[in-house]
Amino acid sequence: MDFELPEDTRMVRDTVSRFVRNELIPHEALIIRREAERGFTDTPLIPPELDAKLQHTAREIGLWGIDVPEEYGGQEFGMLAKCVVIEELKHSIVPFVLPPESPNLYLLRELCVGSQIDRYLLPYARGEKKSCIALTEPGAGSDAGAIKTRAERRNGKWVINGTKIFISNARRADFMIVLAVTDPSRGAHGGMSAFLVDKGTPGLTVPTGYPMIGEYHPYEVVFDNVEVGDEQVLGEIGTAFKPLQKRLGVRRLDIASRCLGLASRCIEMMIEQANTRTTFGAPLADRQTIQNWIADSFQEMEMVRWLVYRLAWRIDRGDTDFRRDGAIVKIQSTEMIGRVADRAIQLFGGMGVSKELPLEYIARMARVLRIVEGPSEVHRWVVARDLLKSGLPSS
Repeated sequence: MDFELPEDTRMVRDTVSRFVRNELIPHEALIIRREAERGFTDTPLIPPELDAKLQHTAREIGLWGIDVPEEYGGQEFGMLAKCVVIEELKHSIVPFVLPPESPNLYLLRELCVGSQIDRYLLPYARGEKKSCIALTEPGAGSDAGAIKTRAERRNGKWVINGTKIFISNARRADFMIVLAVTDPSRGAHGGMSAFLVDKGTPGLTVPTGYPMIGEYHPYEVVFDNVEVGDEQVLGEIGTAFKPLQKRLGVRRLDIASRCLGLASRCIEMMIEQANTRTTFGAPLADRQTIQNWIADSFQEMEMVRWLVYRLAWRIDRGDTDFRRDGAIVKIQSTEMIGRVADRAIQLFGGMGVSKELPLEYIARMARVLRIVEGPSEVHRWVVARDLLKSGLPSS
């Protein structure tokens, strides 16, 4: 069993680390100010001109299409490399994302056929189009099988009606992956289908956003007799639930990698402060409590890192049944960063909760992560249910 990262992954990691240090961290004060001033608006935290500049720089240094297949113009480094890249990027609070910017790539790769490849998959993989997934509803959050949005067959078209909430990127997406019920009698397994819906399609509106804690700003999406043709059915009718679970698992790995990067930043700041700050005639580094905070934070981060890397390795080997392990990394990573950020704030005292430092920003951002993509309680239920049904897995 080899625990060493492959050489090409280490090289990508080092490139991203330099990019973060030179291109992202210098803009953190700007991001903190824009987030504080945003209020109830959905002003992007990165100014568009800065985002364009960062995207250009990233492309020039080879940070493009990390997990995109070579046949679509990408580098296809795999999931482990992608996790390492995300971890390094989130060493900064600047919300910069390398395109394609969400796990929708894995859903599109698996399901796109015919004209869908040129119309949606390829421009998405090249970073020319943005997407979002419309799943959550007022009565269906963690329970994806409870969605009520309907897609009915009328006059040779599929007509979609319903309301989605908490949909990230809805106003800036060029197209949506919409989950809808096509056969209520069959439930989630057999009655749920996915559709590709373009921005500007008649009947599709994004009437409001939800100002929330941290940088998260999702939207409400309404479908009022939205018509799409058969060419916009993603996959087969009635078969959306299983590939959706895989996409959600990849997203949870993405979130866990973000938590690792944020935790690393917090611990780095804790170590520096402990070694330079003196109180009552002695450095903080000499205080047993401070030592415990740093030791516990590092151990918790390392344990999560190996859970994340192991799951990414499994996916790269072709494993498609990782719902339980996806739930585990989601629980452990999001709860870990909450504890680490809290210790870092406590170590810094008043400055820790000020906007002079990124720690209070990290703490608020981290709190959201215990809820989005399934709360910890639901993921614990998933893990327990699997173990009670199948027993303890072999090592």
